Amino acid sequence: MSDAAWKIRAAGDGDVARLRDWAVAMALETEHKSLDPETVEAGIRAVLAEARRGAYFVAEQDGEPAGTLMLTYEWSDWRNGDWWWIQSVYVDPAFRRRGCYAALYQHVLERAKATPEVCGLRLYVERENSVAQKTYEGLGMVDAGYRMYEAPTR
Repeated sequence: MSDAAWKIRAAGDGDVARLRDWAVAMALETEHKSLDPETVEAGIRAVLAEARRGAYFVAEQDGEPAGTLMLTYEWSDWRNGDWWWIQSVYVDPAFRRRGCYAALYQHVLERAKATPEVCGLRLYVERENSVAQKTYEGLGMVDAGYRMYEAPTR
């Protein structure tokens, strides 16, 4: 079921507490990780303070925040453009399966298409999260065929 009355806006300082709480909830729900709320809040504030780091968007319905996503940027020498990475996706449980993420995605997709320096959108998803994978595929995204590796330094 999709609700037509979604408003997408850039997040601001007044959203920090909610974004923090959503990020902590998302990490626990999807990766079973407990995050330090103070560290997460500092990270969110760092993005809001420096646009080069990324951008947060909030979906609202009837003035009530319902979900969010963050964009970060990765330069591609192969394409001479930026990939916009969709990260920190969270939809409040009361608003799930109602088109909230689709509205957020459509908003950033339209912005990406209107920005000549952007070569596309990417995101990563847990291998076992078949619900999210079906959502992304339903919006026209395809599996890029990569596995992700990391080497944490802290």
